[in-house]
Amino acid sequence: MSPRATAMLDKRHPRVLVIEDEPVLAFAIEDLLIEAGFDVVGVATRLETALAIVKRDVFDAAILDANLAGVSAGPVASALAARGLPFLVLSGYLPEQQDSAFSGALRLQKPCRPDRLVLALRSILPVGVML
Repeated sequence: MSPRATAMLDKRHPRVLVIEDEPVLAFAIEDLLIEAGFDVVGVATRLETALAIVKRDVFDAAILDANLAGVSAGPVASALAARGLPFLVLSGYLPEQQDSAFSGALRLQKPCRPDRLVLALRSILPVGVML
């Protein structure tokens, strides 16, 4: 890739996938991220939807709820890891209550202050993808 193309990529907004089963919270997170300078590529509220987006879309990082409508989001964590995509877990569950697929991921406890979520998300962005 040419230096100019690399520089153009570096100036884009980081692209984030939001995976959260509570619609009001999902859209509040989406609004927060947009205000903080991120591009939200999608919001998934169910496991199947999340897996489809992870498989087909291009993004830099994800915010993942550990439980989606009573189903573990472990398969989504595994799919993200398989693609080498960083993610953070935002959950009301304690780490010991979560699927082992989340081990090694940055975890935040709900409720979480908006500024803390934004800082945590920035901290997991790949090198070269900055705000």
